[in-house]
Amino acid sequence: MASPIRVAAVQAEPVYLELAASVKKACDIIAEAAKGGAKLVAFSECWLPGYPAWIWARPVDVEMQTRYTCNSLSINSPEMDLLKSAAREHTIAVVLGFSERSPTDSVYIAQAIISPQGELLTHRRKLKPTHMERTIFGDGSGGDLNNVAEIDFGPEHGKIKVGALACWEHTQPLLKYHTISQGETIHVAMWPPLAPSTGVEDPGLWSMSVEGCQNLSQTYAIESAAYVLHATAVCSQGSIETLKTQEGIVCRLPGGGHSCVIGPDGRRLTTPIGDGTGLSEGIVYADLDLGRTVATRGFLDVVGHYSRPDLLWLGVDKRQKEVVVGSGKRGA
Repeated sequence: MASPIRVAAVQAEPVYLELAASVKKACDIIAEAAKGGAKLVAFSECWLPGYPAWIWARPVDVEMQTRYTCNSLSINSPEMDLLKSAAREHTIAVVLGFSERSPTDSVYIAQAIISPQGELLTHRRKLKPTHMERTIFGDGSGGDLNNVAEIDFGPEHGKIKVGALACWEHTQPLLKYHTISQGETIHVAMWPPLAPSTGVEDPGLWSMSVEGCQNLSQTYAIESAAYVLHATAVCSQGSIETLKTQEGIVCRLPGGGHSCVIGPDGRRLTTPIGDGTGLSEGIVYADLDLGRTVATRGFLDVVGHYSRPDLLWLGVDKRQKEVVVGSGKRGA
């Protein structure tokens, strides 16, 4: 087996609504993770230019949405080039969560996997934004089902399959099954800033809390027998004032950071940064013995020996649906 590989899950606050400053901070974090020995670093959902938490306080804010769109990341842009250059300079793979700005100024919850050589291996969009996210974000399409990339980490670690899903995509059984079928060994679970549950009287959903979301990441690890990098963001009081989310249910109070690394049998492998309140910024490191995924799948392989395709199977349409097509069938 290849030697253990060190990975890093980011727990940090972006510079909300400021693309250039957030890209600079991301490049600094990439450099820090590489200096810490990591060969792969994972960011949280919409880390660039920050998760738009105001939508959970007021669904219509034209000024805020316009600013957010203008500070979202375009795939073919100098900012993306800077991120790819940082990966190449420090020989580290980067799994990035960001708000993607399209050429027509629509925005999408997007993810990118960048190789240690600075190549954009995958770019996908969240298939279905969650609840209030639909007020500003568009849907993904067939091509976004391709969310696992094989990354060449050189002779020491070899080629490793890395995949990613965003937030409540981890509640969707069919999407999870399709992702698992692609054979990932390391999975990045991206989440926005999270708040702890206040108990049985909490008016919010437990499945949106710190505990609920970590539960979903741990369940994914169990189902996939892959290592999971559970990446969450941080929101300070200053950012709350910028986003005006004091009366919302996301980023209402400072905190949100609860990043960790989860083993292929579902157990949490790392301790919280700081005192565990989620207020601290930093990077969570873990050394992954990939042989543990092989051993775990000897017990549980839901797309292999622990499946029944003669009784149950998944149908998939990977065709990209376009708004303008030429001759032939739509989506072909």
